[in-house]
Amino acid sequence: MYVILVYDVAQERVVKVCQFLRRYLSWVQNSAFEGELSELQLQRVKLGLLDLIDQEQDSVYLYILPNARWLQKDILGQSKGDTTNVI
Repeated sequence: MYVILVYDVAQERVVKVCQFLRRYLSWVQNSAFEGELSELQLQRVKLGLLDLIDQEQDSVYLYILPNARWLQKDILGQSKGDTTNVI
């Protein structure tokens, strides 16, 4: 499945959340990641984020598509991240 993830977390957690997400997804914009994940990887991402964020203050949005072919992406201006090299 193809996942677009955006987050808004307190400043003291930004680095940890970003480093964690880079293990699974491609960074494409400040506080935004995307990429292909298996069901197991998606569950790991969700559980890992629940350990890192404060659910009373922070928010994470996940947009989940069956696969990338259902996604039309238009980029205006500078592209900050490459989504072709997901490990």
